[in-house]
Amino acid sequence: MEKIIIASNNAGKLREFNALSTQFGIHAVTQGELGIGEAEEPYATFVENALTKARHAARIGKLPALADDSGICVPALGGAPGVWSARYAGEPKSDARNNEKLLADMQGITDRRAFFYCALVFVRAADDPQPIIADGVWHGEITHAPRGSGGFGYNPVFNIPNLNLTAAEINDGQKNALSHRGQALQVLIEKLAQFGLITAHG
Repeated sequence: MEKIIIASNNAGKLREFNALSTQFGIHAVTQGELGIGEAEEPYATFVENALTKARHAARIGKLPALADDSGICVPALGGAPGVWSARYAGEPKSDARNNEKLLADMQGITDRRAFFYCALVFVRAADDPQPIIADGVWHGEITHAPRGSGGFGYNPVFNIPNLNLTAAEINDGQKNALSHRGQALQVLIEKLAQFGLITAHG
């Protein structure tokens, strides 16, 4: 496997996926580079949405494709924002407005537990009967105000209790080691190796 499509136009996610391409000598191209538009995400689960995005990119691009669907889930809000994380505050998508809405919805709530969840799906082709699926979870809590300027999405309002820092206050190396997407990538790498799709030497 020498070339794959990353079924995302999110710059932050693309930086995190670079670890896979650089470590194993895989040339990763984004769906945007190939003129592939975003797929619909109509499902209520992360896995179904990620699978839809991967199949969409592979079908149009005629290459293996990797997609993720991820979000932040707050038990006190019934699991919201969940799969609607990117559009929690409506269209157009806005990290700042999403964070504002989440903090507003959390006013007066003492149980501030939250977790990020990531589902990764890799398909060899659009009609792959055996998609390779990996996931990861990152536990934390919602802050009372944004902190930090790094990362993207809900990072400024997601506090890591044992560090007492938000995901926007840690460096990329720390984040990749701790995050839901970093965990999912490690599981995916192990599975790709098991199927002989990558080797430790690229």
